Amino acid sequence: MELHRRTISNPLRSSKPAGKFSTETDSASAVQASDALPLPIRHTNKLFSALFMVSIYYLMCRWRDKIRTTTPLHVVTLSEISAIVGFIASLIYLISFFGIAYVQSFISSHDDDDEFLLPSNPPAPCPLVCSEKPPLPAAPLSGDDEEIVSAVVSGKIPSYILESRLGDCRRAAGIRREAISRITGRGMEGLPLDGFDYDSILGQCCEMPVGYVQLPVGIAGPLLLNGKEYFVPMATTEGCLVASTNRGCKAIAASDGAVSVVLKDGMTRAPVVRFATAKRAAELKFFLEDPRNFETLAIVFDRSSRFAKLQGIKCSLAGRNLYMRFCCRTGDAMGMNMVSKGVQNVLDCLQNDFPDMDVISISGNFCSDKKPAAVNWIEGRGKSVVCEAIIKGEIVKKVLKTSVSALVELNVIKNLAGSAVAGALGGFNAHASNIVTAIYIATGQDPAQNVESSHCITMMEAVNDNNDLHISVTMPSIEVGTVGGGTQLASQSACLNLLGVKGANLDSPGANSRLLATIVAASVLAGELSLMSALAAGQLVKSHMKFNRSSRDMSKSLPSDA
Repeated sequence: MELHRRTISNPLRSSKPAGKFSTETDSASAVQASDALPLPIRHTNKLFSALFMVSIYYLMCRWRDKIRTTTPLHVVTLSEISAIVGFIASLIYLISFFGIAYVQSFISSHDDDDEFLLPSNPPAPCPLVCSEKPPLPAAPLSGDDEEIVSAVVSGKIPSYILESRLGDCRRAAGIRREAISRITGRGMEGLPLDGFDYDSILGQCCEMPVGYVQLPVGIAGPLLLNGKEYFVPMATTEGCLVASTNRGCKAIAASDGAVSVVLKDGMTRAPVVRFATAKRAAELKFFLEDPRNFETLAIVFDRSSRFAKLQGIKCSLAGRNLYMRFCCRTGDAMGMNMVSKGVQNVLDCLQNDFPDMDVISISGNFCSDKKPAAVNWIEGRGKSVVCEAIIKGEIVKKVLKTSVSALVELNVIKNLAGSAVAGALGGFNAHASNIVTAIYIATGQDPAQNVESSHCITMMEAVNDNNDLHISVTMPSIEVGTVGGGTQLASQSACLNLLGVKGANLDSPGANSRLLATIVAASVLAGELSLMSALAAGQLVKSHMKFNRSSRDMSKSLPSDA
């Protein structure tokens, strides 16, 4: 595709209609700043340059003579006044000329970077608003959608610029969708396009959208937690999941509810730096772990946000590479961006005392984000939560259809011994990931963080003379937020509002996100209780065959090209 610069024609000087993308660079078709000067620009530049040099030379000579003759410097003659005026005038001209030239070249360089966004011969005219000064920003694409689709298919217009050029996110998604269908030869009839606010995801949630996926949201509850009832939204396509969790909620509510406690609250980020020697890396490790230096580092770190509060730094050495795991509170935000900015502040500060420090990456995987890692299982990340409940023996029999002894035995053999045989890392549970993911999707969390957020150990014991069941889940790394990211979307915001944790808590920053973490843990408790009961009673296959199978022939409802 031919690359070119777009020019804005002057309708007073050219008969060419405005609004055409053109490769012409004829100066006669555009207004130049030099047109207002009485002399050609090259002569004007030479004149003012000479005036500047002569004026400054004359003034320097006069200044030297006055110093030699002890003449007061503030006493000036008419010739000196003229020289001063000439110096100031020429200086203003030269600064203005070269300053404007620099700014224009800077803007032009950015235009050059964006030239590939412009087609050589667009299929339809794009009306531009013409003006002389100052130049207007790039005009949006226009014309018939069919022609724009053809340009996208042919590669003349990149798909990712449609939103910025059209100024209409819904229209851009529709054009992109049609272009993809033509390129692949496959339709997307089952993927809805209308009924979604595409402006809300621009620049923050999703790039190059072509529609949205319809995901059902079910409600489990009421979940009686810490004396309050919650109705838990779960977005899932797995049959039985919501029903099973709901049964667990019923058993918990009938047994006076669950109790949940946040043990720790701190998001982590671990940059990796390298030194010439391992000894030098160890010196920085000792410096960071010295309590006398923590206050200074915390002040530097906390500048990133009024909600950022550095809690601690743990270091690990691998040869001459040093991994520094920063942990901080982040208010009601999940906090990855906040902690990353704080870490960058500290690294910049450390560079003054350790100039030989080579920053390899802002994240060295010692964090550890979206990966199973023992450091999260042991140290925690996000919110570390424990939740417990005592389920009455009669409820175990009546609602869960099993016995306390059967549940305790199954938990040891399956969740503890079975997970150990499998070499599980944080997976000493039945299906914590199921509940965590469903709630995360419904409330706008990052689903990928389900990896570490689902770390959970489920414990069951017979209590009260073996009549009742004590069940608990300990989850060291629940990563949730109630502001930022997907929590701002309408559907997800509605689910957060249902739980009473929408947005930031102004009275106690971080309280909403901590409450959401306890609800997640309590929901996992309900899910664990119900699934383990189904397994102990031998009901798992039967229930899934009933709720997770459809008798509908889906092939008849699909389009012919699916």
